[in-house]
Amino acid sequence: MKTSVTVIGLGPMGATMARTFLAAGHSTTVWNRTAAKAAPLVQDGATLAPTAADAVAASELVVVSQTDYRAMYDSLGGADLKGRVIVNLSSGSPDELRRAGEWASEQGGDMVTGGVMVPPPGIGQPGAYVFYSGPEAVIERHRKTLEVLGDVTFVGTDRGLSMLYYQAQLYLFWSTLTAYMHAIALLGSAGVSARQFFPFAATTVRELAEDGPMGFLKEMAEAIDADVHPGDDHSLRMQAVGADHIVAAAREAGIDTAGPQALRDLFWRAVDAGHGAEDLSSVIGVIRAPAP
Repeated sequence: MKTSVTVIGLGPMGATMARTFLAAGHSTTVWNRTAAKAAPLVQDGATLAPTAADAVAASELVVVSQTDYRAMYDSLGGADLKGRVIVNLSSGSPDELRRAGEWASEQGGDMVTGGVMVPPPGIGQPGAYVFYSGPEAVIERHRKTLEVLGDVTFVGTDRGLSMLYYQAQLYLFWSTLTAYMHAIALLGSAGVSARQFFPFAATTVRELAEDGPMGFLKEMAEAIDADVHPGDDHSLRMQAVGADHIVAAAREAGIDTAGPQALRDLFWRAVDAGHGAEDLSSVIGVIRAPAP
């Protein structure tokens, strides 16, 4: 027998989650501050609750997908959370998630936090996964239902951990794509199209995660964990000088230099801190201990 589930928040992500639960055969109750957004889901078989409190009462498992945690407090402030599992997949700071867990416990409920690592069209598709943190036994009890959305990746009982993983991945995603756009703009100043550059960028991104001479992701993880940063083949000072040249090239091309300058400045701060003869991985020291 399929578990019933409630979805609160019907933006692109929440609506897709509700639709995915329905397609998997779960009895699904929905609620949104703008009730009209629920109409297509009701046509697909969802039940629209008149209030958020009614939506919470309808299911033990309540999935929240709203703009932020403040929206959850506004929506669920008058609801009875006793015996309910609130799986909040909204964005916030790690400490916000920890405080939310305490709040739910005070109301008699269990809070599970999560970070969804695919855009709305990827929900329920191969490769989809969600970072979860909170009470492991509670997550395991609802694993089969949550797996409808994507792989259940439990990262720890600290409710802030799911958001730390989520934001680490998001920062990597954004910064990589922003660097890609800077590279496109730099080459574009000489008439090279984005399509022409694409295969070279794709090769670099792919090889960073592989074994081989460009497999820096694995090498850097090992160097950072061991706190050993040999710079025999490519010292940080050499790379800082190269970063100077990228800033100069961006300036000559007439494109924005803020990103390249921030990278260059980070490298030189690490050099000034005594890491010039070490590897690029030694920059982790100034990242972990920023200048006052």
